[in-house]
Amino acid sequence: LPAAMLACARIGAPHVVIFGGFSSESLADRLESAGTKVLVTQDEGWRKGGKVPLKVNADEAADRVECLEHVVVLRRTGDPVPWNDERDVWLHELTADQPDTCEPERMAAEDTLFMLHTSGTTAKPKGVQHTTAGYLLQAAVTHKWIFDIHDDTIWWCAADIGWVTGHSYIVYGPLANGTTSVLYEG
Repeated sequence: LPAAMLACARIGAPHVVIFGGFSSESLADRLESAGTKVLVTQDEGWRKGGKVPLKVNADEAADRVECLEHVVVLRRTGDPVPWNDERDVWLHELTADQPDTCEPERMAAEDTLFMLHTSGTTAKPKGVQHTTAGYLLQAAVTHKWIFDIHDDTIWWCAADIGWVTGHSYIVYGPLANGTTSVLYEG
């Protein structure tokens, strides 16, 4: 997930991470809200020692969303998954002949880095846009100063990347500060 987020940032495409534990209906609502054209998912994920059918959930959501054009799938568990040849593509096939480097897209300070939806607990989820410079500065400064990060710090954050705490303190803050980080799936 961090690699997909950073790839989007690199090419100047705002990303919309959606918590993997949501139902296909919740996923579809958020994909539609954001006008999503490409969904990146896995065949399955791991949680509490079991497999989560991410591709199956993604397919159910994709069938409800008109704006979605492609589903890019990372082979994680290797188990068979349903496949739509008109929409689905394996990540390893998509990237097989790509160069090892990619010049970053130059972004203005107020360009959108990502959109993250509110939880939807009390009302319909709303997509909240976070800009490139302001968000990155906030994530870097709060990560460094609030958590007392030093050059030799090894960092782990218990949040889920699908929430703003995970964006800020698993991905963007630690990377902006050059912090060694531990990631855990499950």
